[in-house]
Amino acid sequence: MTAQDSATPATSIAVSSGTLLAALGVVAFSLTFPSTAWGLESFGPWSLTAVRSVLAAVVAAAFLLALRVPVPERRHWAGLATVAAGVVVGFPLLTTLALQTSTTSHAAVVVGLLPLTTAAFAALRTGRRPSRAFWTAALAGAAVVIAFTVQQSGGALHTGDLYLFGALVVCAAGYTEGGRLAQQMPGWQVIGWALILCLPLALAGSAVALAYEPVHLGARGVIGLLWVAAGSTFFGLYVWYRGMAQIGIAKASQLQLAQPLLTLVWSVLLLGEDLSPAAPLAAGAVLVCIAVTQRSRS
Repeated sequence: MTAQDSATPATSIAVSSGTLLAALGVVAFSLTFPSTAWGLESFGPWSLTAVRSVLAAVVAAAFLLALRVPVPERRHWAGLATVAAGVVVGFPLLTTLALQTSTTSHAAVVVGLLPLTTAAFAALRTGRRPSRAFWTAALAGAAVVIAFTVQQSGGALHTGDLYLFGALVVCAAGYTEGGRLAQQMPGWQVIGWALILCLPLALAGSAVALAYEPVHLGARGVIGLLWVAAGSTFFGLYVWYRGMAQIGIAKASQLQLAQPLLTLVWSVLLLGEDLSPAAPLAAGAVLVCIAVTQRSRS
């Protein structure tokens, strides 16, 4: 048996493991918008964003201290700052502000565009160029998701759209940089140190926001806060970055094409929104696009 033959099963296992981890991240992320809607029942947008960052940083600090993880090298801090600005502060804050005026189904448009934007950022950042088949499937999947989510919202644009497009850009940058760093350190450490980096700002923001925004604690509001802190921000990003490091930034990003459809399912179950009969057709089309992107080569 040659070295190449012996390496093939290990490579296949790594790809399968990476795909599974990235998919778990997508499931965790798909609950973010409904959980944020729940959180807004108890908190204002600024306090919800700040408090969720504080709670997630506490969870990350507990893991980092328990495992005695050394402080990252100086050369990694610029990348961690990009992750922090994009996925810890920028995306949560902008989407939370958007959800004050937008439904969760309309906000899911940003997630439909996120895989394509992330792939573009990754191509610029890493110098890799996915194949034409990859881009064709990615564009087709994005078109399906956008058409479906716009149809769900009645084709109308909301005042929160600027927030959503801003969130799209900063999150794609954070995903790309986090995926790059996850090839040099464990994915949970990437998001863990990014959260720690934001902790002083989050503490100050919590103090100010809680003083000015009314708080009406309720069961759904507290559950929503806990999920976006521990589920979406820490666990979701941990498995996401770990999976991204194994299968590549561009391919992992295409798994997120399924995220808006999952979000719509959760919106029906958790928020009581109506689901269009077109959902199964859109889901099937998106899954085909995902399969093509996962099989295509750079």
